[in-house]
Amino acid sequence: MYSDNNDSLPRDIGFIGLGAMGKPMVMNLARRLIPGSRLYVHDVVAPAMEEVERLCASDVILTMLPEGPHVKSVYLDPETGIIASLSSTSTRPFPDKLLIDSSTIDTATNLHIKERLSTFTTSFYDAPVSGGVIGAMNATIAFFIGSSASDANLPRLTTLLQTMGGKVISCGGPSLGLAAKLSNNYLSGVITIACSEAMDMGMRAGIDADVLASVFAAGTAQNTICDVFNPVPGVCPKAPSSNGYAGGFRVQLMKKDFGLAMDMARRVGARNALGASGLGIYTAASEAEDSGKEKLGVTLSAEHN
Repeated sequence: MYSDNNDSLPRDIGFIGLGAMGKPMVMNLARRLIPGSRLYVHDVVAPAMEEVERLCASDVILTMLPEGPHVKSVYLDPETGIIASLSSTSTRPFPDKLLIDSSTIDTATNLHIKERLSTFTTSFYDAPVSGGVIGAMNATIAFFIGSSASDANLPRLTTLLQTMGGKVISCGGPSLGLAAKLSNNYLSGVITIACSEAMDMGMRAGIDADVLASVFAAGTAQNTICDVFNPVPGVCPKAPSSNGYAGGFRVQLMKKDFGLAMDMARRVGARNALGASGLGIYTAASEAEDSGKEKLGVTLSAEHN
């Protein structure tokens, strides 16, 4: 749990990526920094960008980007990447600098970046998040860190990340935070489809949507998707489906994450019986005319057709 009286937060922080998740994360971070701290932010989208000169010189740099190629470019581009700044600043290592990537990408890219940065720092961590835009806004997202429980930097990481979220879970080692996130999103994606289908089935049978959601909440089918992100408009007042699908998790991103999870499953030899069907549903939904909507609504809409 975050404490407002904690003096162990870094004084200079850089944050790259001010999208749907990154922007509310930065806002929560800014509210809780020690007075006199400096926060440098950057994004490729002009309205969300504050040009800064010392971002890469910060004690801590966090990134929250859409896909692997974006993360690789930000860290490893020989002219504009973080590695270029580190190499031009000094040939000596930076043992106290923390580099934290909260993007959801493939584990191979993460490990490649870590290896390339190892000349300058061993403190590059994958720390993807779960909880969606609502969680980012409310500072309740969970962080899954690719570190061991005995990592000397874990207390610093935990203190910092709790300014933007709730639980901070150490997952065991490099890239295992991402492995945990992809496993989580695979399960979340399957539950999302099942929730949409079950709501659709019960409503077609004549059950009121609110009553049906209450049944799920009281029984063995209870799940966060139904309780917080219910796909039926009006069931959960704060859910994207009840607010014109604003602030939701875009179905294209769910397709991306689900695909990454399936790639990981194949690589480690896991047999995911529901994987092909789930990926097919998200692929079709992402190509639909209303694919700009949040994932739950698109899936349910498809079921009603």
